[in-house]
Amino acid sequence: MLTVRFWGVRGSIPCPGPDTVVYGGNTSCIEIRADDRLLIIDLGSGARPLGQWLMANDYKKNGKIAADIFISHTHWDHITGFPMFVPIYTSGTELRITGPELAADHSLKEIFEAQFSRKYWPVRLDELSAKIEYNQIKETQLDLGGGLEVTSKYLNHPITCLGYRFSYKGKSVALAFDREPSSNEEENIKIVKFLKGADLLIHDAQYTSEEYKDHVGWGHSSLDHAAETAKKAEVKKLVLFHHEPDHTDSQLKELENKYKNSTIPTVMAREGMVLQV
Repeated sequence: MLTVRFWGVRGSIPCPGPDTVVYGGNTSCIEIRADDRLLIIDLGSGARPLGQWLMANDYKKNGKIAADIFISHTHWDHITGFPMFVPIYTSGTELRITGPELAADHSLKEIFEAQFSRKYWPVRLDELSAKIEYNQIKETQLDLGGGLEVTSKYLNHPITCLGYRFSYKGKSVALAFDREPSSNEEENIKIVKFLKGADLLIHDAQYTSEEYKDHVGWGHSSLDHAAETAKKAEVKKLVLFHHEPDHTDSQLKELENKYKNSTIPTVMAREGMVLQV
């Protein structure tokens, strides 16, 4: 069984406050369990409450924390929670961080080293107690062991960005954020093929169609884009994700009501929401 829990669902920047209580204000962080195997996708500000929960549960139960972390890309809203992820300061923690092979001069590890430099944070990366391995990939398929596999796919975004599809015991969870439809229709067809028949699709849906007109080229989808892609890919369920920080709970509820009546069961991602596949 694959179990998905949402710890951060926003895009761009954390937005705590009275208007984001229901859906949440933390940025991208998702926990996936393949039975007892722990996967974490992105380390946005939602990584902080996830880390606290892991210390109170996994660490208390097992005396250690072991996880595979997959980074979609290194924009700040997807890595800003890493320095506040408590397990990295705990001896016995073992993390395998996988992310895209970057086109720029810096490796994935070097980007995290910069994040942990004295200019931005009091603790350096090489001072952490956790054992951390780094793995950079392109489009590929990896066997993670125990029947768990992951396939990666490039997404249309201003920097190198990967979508992931996890398959386990005949079930699959696909993630496509941050993703904007491409002007090259062949690439859009490849995305549909990548997502085809997924039991659960978590898709970027930052803008309404009207908002998207003012954000073409920013690397994000509209809700209509997400719904259209899910329909073409014939997925079983769609989760709208990476919410615009200015969208209030009432706006998101209204949008959720609009899209939940589509042919594919559709929900709006909320912090704390748990789905089983």
